[in-house]
Amino acid sequence: SEPIRVLVTGAAGQIAYSLLYSIGNGSVFGKDQPIILVLLDITPMMGVLDGVLMELQDCALPLLKDVIATDKEEVAFKDLDVAILVGSMPRREGMERKDLLKANVKIFKSQGAALDKYAKKSVKVIVVGNPANTNCLTASKSAPSIPKENFSCLTPGYPRNQPSTNLWRLMQIL
Repeated sequence: SEPIRVLVTGAAGQIAYSLLYSIGNGSVFGKDQPIILVLLDITPMMGVLDGVLMELQDCALPLLKDVIATDKEEVAFKDLDVAILVGSMPRREGMERKDLLKANVKIFKSQGAALDKYAKKSVKVIVVGNPANTNCLTASKSAPSIPKENFSCLTPGYPRNQPSTNLWRLMQIL
C-alpha cells in the first residue's frame, strides 16, 4: 500500500519520543502500513531532533519509508494524512493559566493555519499538547477547510504516563 504521511510536532520532546518507535514499528497504524514520518520542532531543538532522526534510522524499521526532520511548517504539514500535535508550551513554575493559554493559542493557531494551507483535507488531527481540549479547538478553528470531526484530543488520564497506549486506542477508532 501507499505510505501515509504522519506528522509529530514537538518531536524532540519526551512525549513525542515515546511515540515515535510505536508509530514506526506498526503498532499504531498496522503492520502493513508504510509511513513517511515527519518530525517538527522549533529551531533551537534541531540538534536534538537530528539525534532522534539518527536513532530512528538506526532502528531500520521497515515500515518507515522516509523520516523528515524540520523546523518549517510548510515542509512539515505538506500532504499530511495524520497530524499528532504534541508540541506545546509547558506550564512553568509561577505561570498563570491565562499565560499558558496565550502562549499555546499562538502555537495552535499557526499549526491550524498550516494544516488548512498544506495538509490533505482528509487529515486526521490528534492534539496531545496540553491544555489539549483548548489547543484542539484553537487548531480546528484555524483550519476551516478541514472537517471538525477530523480533530480529536487526548486529555490526561490515569495513568498519565501512557501516551502511546492512548494514541493507539484512538487510532483504532479513526
